Amino acid sequence: MLKSTFVPILSTFPTKPKKLPTKLPWLTIITNTYTQSPQPVHHNASLTTPPPPPPPPHQHNHPPTSAYIHLPFCRKRCHYCDFPIVALGSTNPTDNDPRISNYIELLQREIVSTRSDFDTIPPLETVFFGGGTPSLVSPRMVLSILDTLRVKFGVCEGAEISMEMDPGTFDGRKVKDLMGMGVNRVSLGVQAFQEELLKSCGRAHGVKEVYEAIEILGSCGVENWSVDLISSLPLQTPQMWEESLRLTIEARPKHVSVYDLQVEQGTKFGALYTPGEFPLPCETQSAEFYRMASRMLTDVGYRHYEISSYCEDGYECKHNYTYWKNKPFYGFGLGSASYLNGLRFSRPRKMKEYMGYVENLENGVVSYFGNNLVDAKDLAVDIVMLSLRTARGLDLRSFAEAFGGSLVHSLCKVYQPYIESGHVVCLDDERRAMTADEFNTLFLNEDEIAKGLSYIRLSDPDGFLLSNELISLAFRVIDP
Repeated sequence: MLKSTFVPILSTFPTKPKKLPTKLPWLTIITNTYTQSPQPVHHNASLTTPPPPPPPPHQHNHPPTSAYIHLPFCRKRCHYCDFPIVALGSTNPTDNDPRISNYIELLQREIVSTRSDFDTIPPLETVFFGGGTPSLVSPRMVLSILDTLRVKFGVCEGAEISMEMDPGTFDGRKVKDLMGMGVNRVSLGVQAFQEELLKSCGRAHGVKEVYEAIEILGSCGVENWSVDLISSLPLQTPQMWEESLRLTIEARPKHVSVYDLQVEQGTKFGALYTPGEFPLPCETQSAEFYRMASRMLTDVGYRHYEISSYCEDGYECKHNYTYWKNKPFYGFGLGSASYLNGLRFSRPRKMKEYMGYVENLENGVVSYFGNNLVDAKDLAVDIVMLSLRTARGLDLRSFAEAFGGSLVHSLCKVYQPYIESGHVVCLDDERRAMTADEFNTLFLNEDEIAKGLSYIRLSDPDGFLLSNELISLAFRVIDP
């Protein structure tokens, strides 16, 4: 529906030699809007709640406990969308629609045929239904997928089961049915609260359906729900963006995701617009949209726990944490991505090719389990890139254990000017922000860095806005 079409503010991350998954919203980074000489900034140095425990440094060979399920059905293709989807038309589909029933059967065949080379198969702790518009699929068919997952892998009691839902595609009965079968988190694709912006994007819903959807979720007792918003839309003004943020806050979702529009080739927007040129905002304007979201959402108590994600305490998206911690995960369905045994790979994006992929999987022709021989530089790059997207930041002790203290020292050296400017924040064991003078004193001795410095993170919002350049610097240190 939304997740990987949008980036969390401007542009993409620096090119890496290996192919990365296509259905991961967080693998794109903010464009640099600063010069090489960073200007000092003010920042929020530490989290208001204790961070989660650090993940093991080498966990790519662990069995996954998360699964992404791609349900590609939409009423129509939005003007920004380049996902693999199946456009169904304006009428609500039925269980008898062969486009849906045949796909669900194919999806279940893929799940059943997935080989596991792990000694043990732990039950799934998170399941995420994305798309597309998964809420177009009937609860009966969603249940059939969940049952297939339960038989194949098991699903933990109390597992986080998320579903992307669009306004106008569900009613109270459907929501209650989904909740009854285990769906306990909803990601609502609002995108904007202005009728003209929704129409200009080609969205199938209007503002009336947005308010109706919010009312339905509340009346059904859905506690854990998120709002997705898009900034930097064509002709979007700061006043419009402020209104969307304000109305979102008034709706009181537990979670808010804020994405900046990325214009993709092959889409209607790609044919009409050039990034940074009118009617799209320039990078400076987009950065101001980002700052506005950070300010307004944190002022009312949302925690900016990831570059594009805000939540009330305890309502982080557990499934997305799988990605940010660089943990393995299953992906099933058209165009979906997996990360198993250190190997990232995606399914075909076209239905006929996906059908052939599933048949080959059933016949034992497809072997996508990695050989567990992971390039250490690639792994280090992944960990830095993903960790610096979060408010928790990069755990330097764990990183040093995995890759050596000299690499930590080299990272600190390249970040020294940005630590002095406030774009990079250094934290001790208590997550207290160090002053630049304290850091410079530690930096004189590599052993002291290892003892006194626990984390580095990007400041909010200015460090996050500079993340493209900062992560590029890390790439060049790790793999010169």
